Amino acid sequence: MNTFSTLAYDGPGPWILLFPLIWAAVVITVVSVLRRTVWRGRRGPWQSRGATTHGEHSPIAVLGRRFASGEIDEDEYWRRLSVLDEQFGRSLKDGPA
Repeated sequence: MNTFSTLAYDGPGPWILLFPLIWAAVVITVVSVLRRTVWRGRRGPWQSRGATTHGEHSPIAVLGRRFASGEIDEDEYWRRLSVLDEQFGRSLKDGPA
């Protein structure tokens, strides 16, 4: 007895056409998000929209540069750093910026 002849297999059926449509929708969505954000130099939806808290323009980095250049003294540096720590949640255990 032939096993293949006893199975009723007519192929994948018309529902197989949904897979290319789903993949096309995924690709179009990803490309449109990249065009609106990353490729135009904007921030993505996953990034913070508020004040810049990281990098060379962060308030803590600016405070560290002002202290290093001598614009403010050590007492003022620590006082302002404690205020920034409350606002941005940075731990003072990490050391000066």
